[in-house]
Amino acid sequence: MARNITILAFLIGLLTACTYTMKVRDGRTAVEVKQYAVAVDLLQKEYDKAKSRVEQGKIAFLLGESYRQMNKSDQSIRWYRIAYDNQYGVDALKEYAYALKRAERYEEAMQAFKDLGIEIGSPYEYRREISACQIAQGWKQLPPEYEVEVLSFNTGNSDYSPVVYKGNKLVITSDRSVSTGDETYNWTGNDFSDLFLVDLNSNSVTGFDNNLNTDNNEGTVAFNRDYSEIYFTRCFSNGKYEDAYCKLMASQGVGNSWSVPQPLPFIQEGVNYVHPSLSADGNTLYFSSDNPDGWGGYDIYAVKREKDGNWGVPQLLSRSVNTPGNEKFPFIDGDTLYFASDSHTGMGGLDIFRSYKLSNGSWAPAYNLKAPINSGGDDFGFVIDHDAPLPDGVLQAGYFTSTREDGIGGDDIYRFIKVVPPEPPVVEVPEEIEYKLLLEGYVLEKIYDNPTDPNSKVLGRKPLPGSEVLIQYNGKKENVTVGEDGMFRLELEENTDYDFLASRENYLKKDAYFSTVGIGRDPNNPVQTFEVEIVLDKIFLDKEITLENIYYDFDKWDIRDDAKPTLDELARNLKLNPDIRIQLGSHTDCRGATRYNEDLSQKRAQSAVDYLIASGIDPARLVARGYGESQPEVDCLCSRCTEEQHQANRRTTFKIIE
Repeated sequence: MARNITILAFLIGLLTACTYTMKVRDGRTAVEVKQYAVAVDLLQKEYDKAKSRVEQGKIAFLLGESYRQMNKSDQSIRWYRIAYDNQYGVDALKEYAYALKRAERYEEAMQAFKDLGIEIGSPYEYRREISACQIAQGWKQLPPEYEVEVLSFNTGNSDYSPVVYKGNKLVITSDRSVSTGDETYNWTGNDFSDLFLVDLNSNSVTGFDNNLNTDNNEGTVAFNRDYSEIYFTRCFSNGKYEDAYCKLMASQGVGNSWSVPQPLPFIQEGVNYVHPSLSADGNTLYFSSDNPDGWGGYDIYAVKREKDGNWGVPQLLSRSVNTPGNEKFPFIDGDTLYFASDSHTGMGGLDIFRSYKLSNGSWAPAYNLKAPINSGGDDFGFVIDHDAPLPDGVLQAGYFTSTREDGIGGDDIYRFIKVVPPEPPVVEVPEEIEYKLLLEGYVLEKIYDNPTDPNSKVLGRKPLPGSEVLIQYNGKKENVTVGEDGMFRLELEENTDYDFLASRENYLKKDAYFSTVGIGRDPNNPVQTFEVEIVLDKIFLDKEITLENIYYDFDKWDIRDDAKPTLDELARNLKLNPDIRIQLGSHTDCRGATRYNEDLSQKRAQSAVDYLIASGIDPARLVARGYGESQPEVDCLCSRCTEEQHQANRRTTFKIIE
């Protein structure tokens, strides 16, 4: 996992598990199966042989993607720029802008984001990124609160997520070459990740425990106070070159070893659970999960141990901490929570933030630790070492992980000390502080590459003026109409749930939710501003729209568990829009007999309809239609269709017919 399992699997959430070694012969296939270390060599040769600028642009973009996944900023920037200059389009410009931001080339990044907004026809889309670049420039000029140094035991591979262990030691996660198993993780070209023990006195690094390390990816640990319990992440492989789900595992210390780990009981199938951190009393476990019931992406949860010793029901932390983006790698230190986020205003990728629990149980606004703890790269896995000796002038010591470019490998572990800050200037504080919670809401619509085709690429979003928003809270109702900027403003009440329903003629209604429950007052930040975006879908009457993530087992038509979230969302939209009637369509690829494909596709379409009926949708609003192989998305000679083309043709769709 390492360099990119930390970044995109452990980082982006340990969201994946194992993509095993698979023999590939061309660069595109290597990228598709996440063998990025293999891809760069193949793609470079293909680029040199390409006969047109358009083909060079396609290959250059894949090289940019591969180098990005391998945390090589300079190379990714170069190849994204080459891709854009060779007519690849807005995707190359977008990745180029983000790569510049990760490299802390903020002036260039701001210009690239401005160019990108102009090109897609919506400066709105990247306004926050431009603002974040300006803020990061200011932070770099501030007197630093911390001093940092990269540690010598890091390798050219990825070393990350340190946790303090007994006897001046650390337990880290690493994909160094001595990891368990014989396979290579071709995402990085390195081994799969394991847990390792670092002796800080000698800098020696050894495997942590054979009962914990397996051929799967293990990482990000937490211990109780006396080190008799361990909690860690394991991402399971299904052995088919595909990603699997990550679970939180628990084990007990038995003598000098550990018991066979077991998954924690509250874990749901089809959801990733990663990055545990245990409170000092051992009774509250913090972790990150991509549960669809969260605020979006990965969110941080807390679960309490009940009196009988069992874990209760995980609770989602408030919007002071969680955002629609990704929050990961929590570390709880007394009443203070440190975590990584890519959505709170930051300097590049993941940044490290802190919040603290207030006396009423709510959480203070997230505070960015700024440079040099944070950088344009991914910064995460922050822990404090309370046993470290602190010389005069040092308030705190500990460790964190970063992908910044002055390191040794992909992800590297750094040591930090927090120094006594200079005396702040004297500021007169008013006797009474006025606290406010403000909400800026936006109603938007999608920008399609082809404005008449809802299945074409979405380039971004733009304001949808004239939209109406119904706001409901505490038994009250308000109606607002947004202006040219698509925006509405609202002063929020504390400890209140808000429901929003946006509508506009010729668009589907869409709802949103925001809660101020758990958002605490902070004297250092008395006015807090939050944001809600509601994206309305234009009604394309009688045009098929492909439903993503609807798959069926071979020769079967029952609804799989991984298809249910998509159908649940469709059912929700139908309830919000009771006046529409839709057709559910199912298409097969060209393989198999025509009559067989027609029968199979009709059964699959009917299964989707039956699922919606069971979800409370009136049967009169639904029509099932099996098309068999008669309307391929990609028109190719059947014997010569690629597997990707066959997959595109095997699709489930819906269209609004009334």
